[in-house]
Amino acid sequence: MVRLTRIYTKTGDDGTTGLGDGSRVSKASARIEAYGTVDELNATVGVCLQQPGATAFRERLLAIQNDLFDLGADLCVPMAPARAGPAAPLRIGAPRGVRLEGWIDVLNAQLQPLQSFVLPGGGPLACALHVARTVCRRAERRVVELAGREELNPQCAIYLNRLSDLLFVMARVAAGGDETLWRPARDDAPDAGG
Repeated sequence: MVRLTRIYTKTGDDGTTGLGDGSRVSKASARIEAYGTVDELNATVGVCLQQPGATAFRERLLAIQNDLFDLGADLCVPMAPARAGPAAPLRIGAPRGVRLEGWIDVLNAQLQPLQSFVLPGGGPLACALHVARTVCRRAERRVVELAGREELNPQCAIYLNRLSDLLFVMARVAAGGDETLWRPARDDAPDAGG
């Protein structure tokens, strides 16, 4: 269990931070950027929870926040030979993404099929969920970038990919049919207003 008695340590004043394995890296490293963006996503999900109407998604969003904390812990510990027991690092497993897929299927069954892309909108909760979706996509990009440099648990990127889809579907449900569809405008089309 984690116990925090001091909030500041001054060990990061030189621009470095400690990873879960005890090593120190630059706060500008790709690993810190990846799990820092996951942390930002978690805070954004917290904003979603404070919106009117969020009670319909409360249990799922709280579970997602816990998952994201675990995902950040996974990213915080570089891959190493497997350790067993209490010393084993926390790793995200495939069942978490499968759970998200189940939630997507249940929620998507309530929606009309899309005929176009959706513009973010549809009320405060739907908008907050769309913002969370875009932060999730950025977190996924950061994790994919890190995976191109260092070995990572592949389930991290898979989880974020599924989560962005879930946040999109949640935003559609929260909008309650009050969605604005994208209508591409061509600059070379004659002006209808004349």
